[in-house]
Amino acid sequence: MDAYVTGDKNSSNVLVCIFDIFGFWNTTKQGADLLGDSMKTKIVMPDFLRNHPWPIDGFPPRDEAEGQKLSQWFESVGNVGERVKDVHAVVDELKSNGAQKLGLYGFCWGGKVASQLAGKDSPFVGVSMIHPAFISPDDPKGFTVPVGFFPSKDEPKNDADGFWATMQKEHPDLAAKSQYKYYDENHHGFAAARANLEDKSNYFAFQDLYTRLADFFCPLFQ
Repeated sequence: MDAYVTGDKNSSNVLVCIFDIFGFWNTTKQGADLLGDSMKTKIVMPDFLRNHPWPIDGFPPRDEAEGQKLSQWFESVGNVGERVKDVHAVVDELKSNGAQKLGLYGFCWGGKVASQLAGKDSPFVGVSMIHPAFISPDDPKGFTVPVGFFPSKDEPKNDADGFWATMQKEHPDLAAKSQYKYYDENHHGFAAARANLEDKSNYFAFQDLYTRLADFFCPLFQ
């Protein structure tokens, strides 16, 4: 599949990005560029949607018919289980080309996919979920790697706090290497396709998020 690749393309450390349902987007790529530059590592953003992203002007759905189409899209193009398989295939390809340590970060829907890859036999040294969709306080119970957890104001705070509480209770050793920040002033999508970098609050949150991602992953790549 196609991929956007940035950063140090000779690095044996690789961060894999799962974009949101809108696919390749300049602001998502800009964030990857920031990570690649600050971490001096390779960033790979594969086209997990195979050129069939959901149109950004169709979210949220404008009527019942469009809502049904989105549900069908999640069952097919955006099927989480199938995309998890794709991530494993990407990992195998990267390792065959010399990758030694790998991290994973995902946005919104991609954050949910990423959460499914933080458990038993995870191929990643760490996994991050940014304004993740479909989060549950029970998600961390099976985690085996540190996580960077960065929900927005549009994710229920009770669920977000519950997620982090579960992480601390079930895996205190991993929680010590993890990060949690609830972006209570910023909308779902502020760090990916729906970012508005002309808005001062969004711009500073965007910069803060990518700084935190680098701070989270850098020690894990040592």
